[in-house]
Amino acid sequence: MEKKPFLIDGVAGNGKMLAAFGKNSRLYRLWWPRVDGPQHMDRMSAGVRLPGVTKGVLWTDGEGWVHRQEYVGDSAHLVTVADHAEIGVSVRVEDFAVDGEDIFVRDYGVTNQSEQPVPVQMYLYTSLAMMESRRYNTVAFDRQEESLVHFRNPYACAVGFDGPVDGFQAGDAWEAAEGGILNGNEIAMTTDGALYRDLGELNPGETVRLPVYLAFGDGYHAALTRLARAREKGEKTMRANTLAGWKEYLAQAKPVCTGDETIDCLYRRSLIVFKLMSDEQYGSLIAAPEFDEDFSRCGGYAYCWGRDAAYITTAIDRAGYHDRARRFYRWTVKAQSPDGSWQQRHYLDGRLAPHWGLQIDEPGSILWGMWQHYLETKDRPFLEEMWPTLRKGAEFLVGFIDSATGLPRPSRDLWEERSGEHTYSAAAVFGGLTGASCAARELGCMSEARRWFHAAEGIREAAAQQLWNADRESFFRGVKLAVSREAYETACARGVKTETETDDKGYTTHYVREDPVIDVSLLGVSLPFGMFDIQDERVKKTAQAVETALGQSPVGGIQRYEGDPYIGGNPWILTTLWLALYKIKAGDRAGAERYLRWAANHRTDLDLLPEQVDKSTGDPAWVVPLTWSHAMLVLTVLEWVKAREKPFEAEVRD
Repeated sequence: MEKKPFLIDGVAGNGKMLAAFGKNSRLYRLWWPRVDGPQHMDRMSAGVRLPGVTKGVLWTDGEGWVHRQEYVGDSAHLVTVADHAEIGVSVRVEDFAVDGEDIFVRDYGVTNQSEQPVPVQMYLYTSLAMMESRRYNTVAFDRQEESLVHFRNPYACAVGFDGPVDGFQAGDAWEAAEGGILNGNEIAMTTDGALYRDLGELNPGETVRLPVYLAFGDGYHAALTRLARAREKGEKTMRANTLAGWKEYLAQAKPVCTGDETIDCLYRRSLIVFKLMSDEQYGSLIAAPEFDEDFSRCGGYAYCWGRDAAYITTAIDRAGYHDRARRFYRWTVKAQSPDGSWQQRHYLDGRLAPHWGLQIDEPGSILWGMWQHYLETKDRPFLEEMWPTLRKGAEFLVGFIDSATGLPRPSRDLWEERSGEHTYSAAAVFGGLTGASCAARELGCMSEARRWFHAAEGIREAAAQQLWNADRESFFRGVKLAVSREAYETACARGVKTETETDDKGYTTHYVREDPVIDVSLLGVSLPFGMFDIQDERVKKTAQAVETALGQSPVGGIQRYEGDPYIGGNPWILTTLWLALYKIKAGDRAGAERYLRWAANHRTDLDLLPEQVDKSTGDPAWVVPLTWSHAMLVLTVLEWVKAREKPFEAEVRD
């Protein structure tokens, strides 16, 4: 497979497929039939050859071209324009996944910008390594349908122009295409092939359109059938229908008109990102398009976390997409483990994905989110439908409480980096049990309501007694932090509180009693889970400690925690917006607006939000787009709008 960049520039999709692009229009990745995989794209490039002018093909994603990129209004139609001043040719490509179809369109327009007529030939090179593997692939030219078909059971993709081709080659096609000479080979057990069409002579200012269709199907003939359907419908009809679909989708949302078009556009783009990252079949969603397939610098992102999803789904709900939120919670029924827990992350079909172990804030977050959905919709049938799942989840949480501390037992933390009894985890479990208790009360199940309420209150009392760090005037990040034996012995020598536990197999875990690191997740004790009131002095002091300790980046923003080593320890978009949310709730509207605008100012050129911002340059540092970043943007903007309306309402009453 071609080496692909970690950071991408644009995304397009339709809930069945997801495509990731570079600024140069290179289609780096294409997932189908779900947005979490498999991924099939090795390389796809288009180029022009001017007989008598150029020696070979000039690939539009290569050197010599100047690129600019934008979306078509509020849609996921990505337009990239490549200009080549030396030959006087411009190539525009509009990329979009057809609404409701297994068809991706790359609509090329070639324009002669010179003052002389020029002959132009268009070449298309495609290498599809199905399921990201070069093994067992075949590419064939189908003469009847005038297309290349890439296939490996059960996946197939037919690639063709809107009509006949003038030349083709299956296998060993890169050098042949570069030289502008395709040999007509019809089939090869490899990944690549090429097509070309002679566009004829273009007069000055003239543009010739050449739509390219990628039609996916379950096997060779299904892909060809979908290609035929794409040609029958035509690019113009599919484009119009898909743009209309995006318009209809956005019309369902709660409108936001802040008077700041940057914020308003970013809000709408966030709603589009939610749809792109969501699976149309199952209702689940991914954290981000995958970009680190080899887990070389992280553990991957194209999975569904209950943690991310609780924030994202709440944002989707509050933006007005109640049906989509409901579909996600129905998916959680499928993903729930037999013991009532939800494991760290899942594939979008509900199966367990690679992970690091139980992260107890995730089941807490899911139960909290279910109750939030009810508060948004007052949908009692939803609660009744979720009751068996909710009850199993709440009982699991009750059984997970450490009898010695009164806090949830050790598990992975919010950031999946350490094991312990974390403050954020306690807040999330409190939120989950409180939400479950309220749901039980609403359904008349008073025994469960009382038991879960008392369990939640027990966690709050334990947190109040054990988690306050008077020395730093902040909550501890947690207690019973698991450390290596060496770190344990060092802590013992320094007089730090420690303890050990030995399990039934004789394995000993070493703990440092208290974790004093300032972490932005400590805001979670009030937002969103409400374990402590936002006016609580401990909450106020913790928020101040977070802002002081984690707001030291030269470019601004808020880091995750002190000494964060991940990708250099940069400020994150979502952490900065988390503090903005806190400030809105605490009444500091000016401070909130400052952090909101910082996040908005660090969007990409296409209004996508990264995970992190480089602490030295201010450029995106990791993961574009991160769905959780967009969720926090939506939640913050909606709260900001609400807060701005309050003085006006008071004035009217006076």
